[in-house]
Amino acid sequence: MIGKILIAVIALLHIYFLVLEMFLWDKPAGLKAFGNTPEKAQLTKVLAQNQGLYNGFLAAGLIWSLFAAPPFSVYLATFFLGCVLVAGVYGAMTASKKILYIQAMPALIALLVIHLF
Repeated sequence: MIGKILIAVIALLHIYFLVLEMFLWDKPAGLKAFGNTPEKAQLTKVLAQNQGLYNGFLAAGLIWSLFAAPPFSVYLATFFLGCVLVAGVYGAMTASKKILYIQAMPALIALLVIHLF
């Protein structure tokens, strides 16, 4: 049950990322969240929208895992949490260290919970 709650929270987080990146990138909330200037946001808007779409796919996969029957649900959760973890580590290495804590660590914790408990 704790694993499913963690998966749901991570899915909601990625839906939030989708909204920020696809719809709010050049708005005050998006500018603040990503520390962008309006000029930089305008130049990178299309890239951010693409990134937001990928976050939506991650959320969709995690939500799918919540409704799938075992053992397929565990396979789905493992795959999509693994994708989140890898993306978080890469983002922390290339964009911002805080991505490690916001994205990668929750995925790692959820993976540990679903496989150890």
